[in-house]
Amino acid sequence: MQIEVVDDTSTDADVEAMVMRIGKGRIKYFRQPENVGSLRNFETCINRSKGELVHLLHGDDRVYPEFYEKMGHLFSRFPEAGAALCRFRYVNEAGRRLYEQTMQMQEEGILENWLLRVAVRNLSQYVATVVRREVYEKLGGFYGVTYGEDWEMWVRIAKHYPVAYTPEFLAEYRKHASSISSTKFLTGQNTKDMLQVMEVIQGYLPIAYRKSVLNKSKKFYAHYGVGVADLVWHSVQNKEGAKAQIRHALQMHLDFKLLWKIAKVRLKMKFNIL
Repeated sequence: MQIEVVDDTSTDADVEAMVMRIGKGRIKYFRQPENVGSLRNFETCINRSKGELVHLLHGDDRVYPEFYEKMGHLFSRFPEAGAALCRFRYVNEAGRRLYEQTMQMQEEGILENWLLRVAVRNLSQYVATVVRREVYEKLGGFYGVTYGEDWEMWVRIAKHYPVAYTPEFLAEYRKHASSISSTKFLTGQNTKDMLQVMEVIQGYLPIAYRKSVLNKSKKFYAHYGVGVADLVWHSVQNKEGAKAQIRHALQMHLDFKLLWKIAKVRLKMKFNIL
């Protein structure tokens, strides 16, 4: 197994010293000569990988001890699979569980009708996804946007390969409240990125399903966007950021439930309710 930390010129800690101390020579370290951003950093990870299976992780993702054994088992049992997924949990900065990813099937196996299901919304995360190296070599790396780029990749893989799955919880994806205050969320750029990804995904789908999938995606991410607006208000009390999320949500979809959610957020902002 090759384990390597690819550092995109971080400045908040001496990452190399930490890797040497914890890894004791077992974990390799590579530092980018300059900051290249998340997409190019993941590209570097893929290019530097030497194994048949590639698992990309953010700096604070977490996998359980059984993760790699189970992933290896899935690829052995389903050699036709281009990728394998596990069920995972969302946790906060302190590691406290927030909620769990929806179960996709009750027993391990190849996910049925996966292309049309994952094309509606992102159903996985980097930490829960292992990909055959040959798949990245054939399909290429991540590109286009910096929010939703993984969703596009999972759909691209589903277009060309079967995907194996286990319902076992084997990973944790960490959500940061600080990300809500980032420029992407305060300007609504995250929604613009998702719309761009949706358009790319359309090209992966059979023509007969494109319209229905796009409508479902816009509905889901419109409601998601209002939820983000509520988080922006509660976390950083940024009215313009919350309004940007609401504005982009309304451009994607409109129904009574969405309007009700928007009304509640606007009332909170009007009366400064946190």
